[in-house]
Amino acid sequence: MNTTDMTLMNVWQAHTQQRLFRRLLEAFSYPGRLLDATDSGTTARLAILATLLDGEVNLADPHGLITPEDRRRLMASAAAPEQARFVVADAARVPNFTPALGSLESPEFGATLLLEVEQLGAGSPLLLTGPGIASQKQLAVHGLHPDWIARRADWVSAYPLGVDIILCDAKHFAALPRTTQITQEAL
Repeated sequence: MNTTDMTLMNVWQAHTQQRLFRRLLEAFSYPGRLLDATDSGTTARLAILATLLDGEVNLADPHGLITPEDRRRLMASAAAPEQARFVVADAARVPNFTPALGSLESPEFGATLLLEVEQLGAGSPLLLTGPGIASQKQLAVHGLHPDWIARRADWVSAYPLGVDIILCDAKHFAALPRTTQITQEAL
């Protein structure tokens, strides 16, 4: 196995996934905080999926972002975006589905959306308020279709029902839990 192969395998090792899981906990505790996934040896998208998924959950990939080889390694069963616990999608595209929102008895069954953007830390600003944010936080995002934010407002309007979102670019990620209020700022 050459050095490149060993680097790519890093994301499949338990210690790497444990480190990334701690960062995901930090991301959800502090919405909008940019965290780094470069030490995983792969893209932030794949690192997050490798950390969160196993054979007990299902995954929707409506835009075909996951390679067949990575799909097998993730072990998550395939599902439609409307039923999946996890959905990975291209954030530049208009959302054309309504994800699982959970129920009053089981709000934890609301989907987690992993939206891949072109770049975090640059682009259109989102103003964030809510738990985990002292007063307000600004998160700049390039490559996020505005309909995602509009639809998300509908999806979380019956809290505790709703979705949690993780935004990622090639190297970084930030979480937007369903408790975070988001306003799109005009440029």
